[in-house]
Amino acid sequence: MSTENPIDGVQLRFYVHMHARHDGLLVSEWLLELAKRHKLGGGSVFRAIAGFGRHGVLHEEAFFELADDLPVVVEFLLRESEAEALLQQVRDAGAALVYARVPVRFGLLGNEEDR
Repeated sequence: MSTENPIDGVQLRFYVHMHARHDGLLVSEWLLELAKRHKLGGGSVFRAIAGFGRHGVLHEEAFFELADDLPVVVEFLLRESEAEALLQQVRDAGAALVYARVPVRFGLLGNEEDR
């Protein structure tokens, strides 16, 4: 049985450094665990090959001294209320993170049994 029920929601992306930590965990792991603990759906972590932030320092895989601090994106597709709940959890934890929140429509294609 094929299902497709598009959901109007948000793409919530956090931009962090690969080795940044919060509460003893990598920030990327901490965010995934936080979302999982609150049953907010799935999330993914993507490592960049290059990037720079508000301080203007370029981090690239090619530079050995900076390759250890590459940017990472932690991304979620959530309902509006879920995104706000996750952001509030991050605020309450006192984590200082850069994020982007973009309106999206997402859904599932194919058979439920195949996932």
